[in-house]
Amino acid sequence: MAKTAQLYRMQTDKHVCPYGLKSRDLLKRQGYQVDDHLLETREQTDAFKKEHEVDTTPQTFIDDKRIGGYTDLLAFFGKEKSEDDDTSYTPVVAIFSMTALMTVALAWSRQETASLYSVFITFIALSMCVLAIQKLRDLEAFSLSFVTYDLLAMRRTEYAYVYAFLEAYAGSAMLGGVNAWLVAPIALFIGGVGAVSVFKAVYIDKRELKCACVGGDSNVPLGFLSLTENVMMVVAGASMLVL
Repeated sequence: MAKTAQLYRMQTDKHVCPYGLKSRDLLKRQGYQVDDHLLETREQTDAFKKEHEVDTTPQTFIDDKRIGGYTDLLAFFGKEKSEDDDTSYTPVVAIFSMTALMTVALAWSRQETASLYSVFITFIALSMCVLAIQKLRDLEAFSLSFVTYDLLAMRRTEYAYVYAFLEAYAGSAMLGGVNAWLVAPIALFIGGVGAVSVFKAVYIDKRELKCACVGGDSNVPLGFLSLTENVMMVVAGASMLVL
């Protein structure tokens, strides 16, 4: 006999409940036939919640037993998030993977002039620009996270606001081929201070912090990748001055 589930979710002309769609998809992936009941008006939704004494929709019923909302459904199938899921390197991996692909595409388009050095600088520059965007989209949230471990920002909190603009300038200037003496010192400075700050916070003080590198609302743990990012900026700045 096929397994069936009753799903009640809100879907109006102006609103489609995302958790209702996620619940329906999860049930189907678990082999259930879904009787999809749409609550198409606010009145229907309020009446449903009052009848079943619940505060939210969607609601799933299996074998006439109310399972609950999307989070409850995840728990029912043993797929609830653990505490370890609170931190993730996914945002950093996504950014560096994308900037690497962009670098390869640009190098491919200029095969005759591309060199290992130019490929390296392009990758660093693109990464800095994307990371700067992440910070600038919510500068206040970034600053609140950044001041908890950056040694300079701890002393001068305004540096947390300036940092994102310096990173954006250095990255875009590298891409534009601006004179090395106008770019390299900035990359060396922000990368150097950042590397020392991360090393002290993580490896000396043994603090468990979240990295502000991809924005203040990220769950990326402060650690090796954060240190690597800063070291790469230092290497890029130094190589620009030398070469």
